Amino acid sequence: MREVETMMGMVIRVSPVGEMDKRLVILTRERGKITAFARGARRPGNPLMAVSRPFAFGQFSLYEGRDSYTLRSAEITNYFEALALDMEGTCYGSYFLELADYYARENMDGTGLLKLLYQSIRALLKPALKNELVQRVFELKAMVLNGEYTEAPPCPVSDSAGYAWEYVIASPAEHLYTFTLTDPVLEEFGRCVEINKKRYVDREFHSLEILHTMTGGKVLK
Repeated sequence: MREVETMMGMVIRVSPVGEMDKRLVILTRERGKITAFARGARRPGNPLMAVSRPFAFGQFSLYEGRDSYTLRSAEITNYFEALALDMEGTCYGSYFLELADYYARENMDGTGLLKLLYQSIRALLKPALKNELVQRVFELKAMVLNGEYTEAPPCPVSDSAGYAWEYVIASPAEHLYTFTLTDPVLEEFGRCVEINKKRYVDREFHSLEILHTMTGGKVLK
């Protein structure tokens, strides 16, 4: 009998397979990015249906195969259901999942990226925080975790923007979303993050295209 492995993680991508199954990409703390098949997850009433959706966060019990895993069960502690009530917030969250998918690797410690993703999606649900700020903090910290960033802002900025840059680089995920920026400072900070993205990130993201349309160009691509 195959041994069951339990991993903490979040579902970051879902696609249909055949008539009744789903293919999940899960960012896990223990193994980084893994692929898991949820057999029968598209069948009404199947217990895997609810847990096999993006943003589901919790403990996943899996059987390991040669190239992928099979999902046996899951104990989900947060579905982030409130995010589904906010279309713009959902688009930001979907972008975060895409960027996490881009940076995550198989068979690597996923602790840092998973914590960042979890805290960033939680931050989208806080009315006091602007979504644009959450986006830029997430992007910069993701680049920091991947070792692709500049220690100082890549262009001249105000002291406030410079301090924000240093704070994001140095702070753990749990303390990232404890500040706000005025609109002018956020614009400075965002442009510096964008310069780093153009330098280090070599792909486009579908969710950003949607966000760009929704916000009238306010979100930089």
